[in-house]
Amino acid sequence: MGVSRRLFLHRLGAVGGLGAAYGAMTALGLNAAVAATPPSLSPQLGKGRKVVILGAGIAGLVCAYELERAGFEVTVLEGRNRLGGRNWTLRGGDKVEMVGEADQTVAFEKDVYLNAGPARIPSHHEGLLGYCRRLGVPLEVEINVSRSALIWGEGAHGGKPIQMRQGINDTRGHVSELLAKAINKGALDGELTLEDKEKLLPFLRAYGDLSEDMSFQGTERSGFAQAPGAADQFSQRRPPVPLRDLLANPQIRATVFEDNINMQATMFQPTGGMDQIVAGFERAITSPVIRNARVTAIARAGEGVQVAYEQGGARRTVRADHAIITIPLAILTGIENDFSPAVKTAVGSVPNAFSNKIGFESPRFWEKSQIYGGISWVGGDTSLIWYPSNGLHTERGMLLACYGSGPRAEGFAALPLEAQIAAARAAVGRVHPGHEGELTKPVVVNWSKIPFSHGPWPNWQGDSAQEGHMDMPVYRLLNQPDGPFHFTGAHLSQMPGWQEGAVLSAHRTIQALAAQVRAAALAQPRAAAS
Repeated sequence: MGVSRRLFLHRLGAVGGLGAAYGAMTALGLNAAVAATPPSLSPQLGKGRKVVILGAGIAGLVCAYELERAGFEVTVLEGRNRLGGRNWTLRGGDKVEMVGEADQTVAFEKDVYLNAGPARIPSHHEGLLGYCRRLGVPLEVEINVSRSALIWGEGAHGGKPIQMRQGINDTRGHVSELLAKAINKGALDGELTLEDKEKLLPFLRAYGDLSEDMSFQGTERSGFAQAPGAADQFSQRRPPVPLRDLLANPQIRATVFEDNINMQATMFQPTGGMDQIVAGFERAITSPVIRNARVTAIARAGEGVQVAYEQGGARRTVRADHAIITIPLAILTGIENDFSPAVKTAVGSVPNAFSNKIGFESPRFWEKSQIYGGISWVGGDTSLIWYPSNGLHTERGMLLACYGSGPRAEGFAALPLEAQIAAARAAVGRVHPGHEGELTKPVVVNWSKIPFSHGPWPNWQGDSAQEGHMDMPVYRLLNQPDGPFHFTGAHLSQMPGWQEGAVLSAHRTIQALAAQVRAAALAQPRAAAS
């Protein structure tokens, strides 16, 4: 007589314990794979079981939302006085606390706000968009790329900015001309057949808007020196920017920015600020969410966990069967714990990256230059100027005059706040001369100084990118349960700088925890009979 998978797991659980049963479930494919859709869990799965979630960022909120619907008794501990983690929208009256800096009080007018963390959602981030739909969070279009925006490079093009559409189309024209000439001269005979050439040349002429002799003499795609108008106001196209000038501009790479799947030309943002997603979870979660709860110790307690925290000068504890830990690794390493030695070492081995944002309130002068949303690229420490997609044609808006990440961001964050503000203001002046004086009410966010974060995302493999191919042993280890401890968050996904990473990591953790619970349930009958 054969042995069913269920009976096998009963026997394995009795002999080898819960860990063996859980491992076997994984090997047998009984742990469901992560998908963009939420895990499908029975409402009875968590009956009689407690989960404590450390951190109320997006990953923690997703876990709380899904697990309480699966019957678990959930408690969420959050060190800040707000929920959302890196999902943080600043409005008038809010305070920005940074380690080593005086507090900043945001003075923006009504309806002006700064998304200090994530500020856009690509269309393929189906997990996050799914929660927006389920939670009733209204969305609007975020204009991520505008061809009316500008690119500026120090020492390039006589110090004058180039409109994005001209940078894109003049580059395309010059490259098409070069390729067409190479074909006509037979330079590509080894690669192209005569038939290929006959088809490719007309395409290049259309692609680059070349003249009949296959030369690039400018294109209306790059914009007008004089726009077409009434009566005899004929259009005059801009003279092309020489290829040498285009290539000399280090920001020319921004002309392919929107080709990155995570940086689509049109994206989404919640109407009223990114924290509307957090507000949606707040409305939906009925479990206790304890704010200002600074976790001081995480320990095993029998087969479960005990978490100590301080709140308002009082020390308290929470006991549970499982702990889901979303605390950033840079913070977690400073909390007393009894993780396994390998996990303890892993937690302390991953440094954080650096990222800075500086926002100003300003009259919408950019709209008079036909810029509605999108990004102008300026390079240097401040990197870019990001225009608001909301509130078009209103009097004032929030201009993001710095969003820098990577190695340069560390040195920039070390500057006095006044120097950072001055650098951001000067960058605006280089592409919008005379308007830098209209920038008011600056707010600086150096994520390396933000309490309970100490950085935007991990610096995996010395690479500060927001997404990548993480496959190092430390990453793999922290993506596995350590007994009753489960680690999750965007920092443990392939998209550490995106909210979608937090959602998918949470889904994976929920599945792993559910597998532990099922394995325990399978092992209990056999254990009781022995």
